[in-house]
Amino acid sequence: MSGQRLVLVGLVAVLALAAPFIAYPVFLMTALCFALFAGAFNLLLGYVGLMSFGHAMFFGIAGYFYGHVVKAWDMPPELGLLAGVGGAAVLGLATGALAIRRQGIYFAMITLAFAQMVYFFCVQAPFTHGEDGLQGIARKPLLGGLIPTKDDQVLYYVVLAIFLFGYGAIYRIIHSPFGQVMKAIRDNEQRALSLGYEADRYKLLAFVLSAALAGLAGATKAMVLQFATLTDVSAAMSGEVVLMALVGGLGTIVGPIIGAFIIITMQNYLAGAGEFVLVIQGLIFVVIVMAFRKGVVGEVAAWWKARRRVA
Repeated sequence: MSGQRLVLVGLVAVLALAAPFIAYPVFLMTALCFALFAGAFNLLLGYVGLMSFGHAMFFGIAGYFYGHVVKAWDMPPELGLLAGVGGAAVLGLATGALAIRRQGIYFAMITLAFAQMVYFFCVQAPFTHGEDGLQGIARKPLLGGLIPTKDDQVLYYVVLAIFLFGYGAIYRIIHSPFGQVMKAIRDNEQRALSLGYEADRYKLLAFVLSAALAGLAGATKAMVLQFATLTDVSAAMSGEVVLMALVGGLGTIVGPIIGAFIIITMQNYLAGAGEFVLVIQGLIFVVIVMAFRKGVVGEVAAWWKARRRVA
């Protein structure tokens, strides 16, 4: 690792540790949850080339599972997180097993159809409490009482650790031999098939991993905000994570994080604008697509490479 990169990593680490003393911790934790969600989506679209229009079903259903396990069954939050991740992974396996049989827009529409079915299931299922949502999920201490989570600043570091674990898993997947096969399938699936790789099996595994990581983000969000609602499984949420990944830069590690923080910051600080927030988001999306086709991080990385080449 070069000296400049080490300095940059050190500055980011210091900023991450000092962040809850500078900004509102709940805002930061929410942004980290969505950053992990966007990273999970980017793993699928940016590195496998599979566009999912229904990724919110994994994010939202994990929040419901977490809330039900912690509130209704009175279990520790660790088991709630595991239930959220496991439930999302099982749902991803069922969805992916059917969706990967088709490609392109047909794959996207199958994921959208499954997401709509999950949404209406959540409307009717007793444990989700329908339109009222699952409210009042208690913040229980972690590790048998060693880590109190009622303090927002303490919980921030827990969420930061979960985020780093999730993003570390994404980084490891991308830079593993499995990740190289994923990129090969994205770039030229027929060539990957000719080399003997079973593309469908790799795509299914990538889909399940992406769903599980999205579930981790959703369960963590339920732990932070203490509720799970239909908004988290809605089509609008699926569109929002697409926007986060595109704004930051598809196929980049850091891009989804930047995109998530941009969108959550806009929603937080422009909340007074009401419905005009969606108009502003739409305008920014148009500008990004027209002027930054690789996303913010993608364009900056391309500019930096060109600059070093000239130098």
